[in-house]
Amino acid sequence: MSAASSRLQAALAERAQVWGGWVVGPTILGPEEFATAGYDYVGFDTQHGYLDDADVALMLRRLERVPIATAVRLPSAAPAPIGRVLDAGADAVIVAMVETPEQAAQAVAATRYAPAGVRSFGPLRADLGLDTPALEARAGVYAMVETAAALPNVAEICSVPGLSGVYVGPADLAVSMGQPVSAMWSAPEVTDAIKDVARSAAAAGLVAGIHAGDGRIGKLAAEWGFQLITLASESQALRRGAAEHLRDARGQTPTTQTTSKGYS
Repeated sequence: MSAASSRLQAALAERAQVWGGWVVGPTILGPEEFATAGYDYVGFDTQHGYLDDADVALMLRRLERVPIATAVRLPSAAPAPIGRVLDAGADAVIVAMVETPEQAAQAVAATRYAPAGVRSFGPLRADLGLDTPALEARAGVYAMVETAAALPNVAEICSVPGLSGVYVGPADLAVSMGQPVSAMWSAPEVTDAIKDVARSAAAAGLVAGIHAGDGRIGKLAAEWGFQLITLASESQALRRGAAEHLRDARGQTPTTQTTSKGYS
């Protein structure tokens, strides 16, 4: 794998949409199964998941020769955790709860070495090389837009130099707008806000990402202009597959698919 570009960048350049899985706990087979199923990327969650830096580093190393891109969600723009997952080989970081262009700029700075940023040089992957401009170039950085407070600032957030894109967290967005989580895909004010984020990203030439939560919502998000679309977590995929096997064994008719929680 070349340090000059990442698998995620290559996938986004080749396809209108890239489809992702999500991992919230330590696993050996999960990311590889997403790759086998044809997913383009897998996200590792260190905000709401049960993963630490060591877990992520080990899983990233296992994926070195598996054809799938990687991203890591972090709870803040703190430079040290961002630097560690990038040093371990992550293609991109997704930084939670960004509400201002200043916070987005901090996230970008955490992926850049001096004088452009505050990332400390500490390579963990020999295959990525030592060329700092190349290491910076392959490090995608996405600002999560997931609060009502962020909405008036989306255009300014999208104008931050070095930002790769924005990533919508629909559950937190709905809650912050006074809606229940169950209404995140049905309340017009929430869905209108989500569409506006996609339009702002497109206007700025950035990638629009979103945590869809299932295939049906993922298809809808693609129609709204999103490109980086997370479909399901490992636990969701396991639950659905396990339920289908049990229905088959019992000779039951599949139930109508319900709207996924799609938590972010």
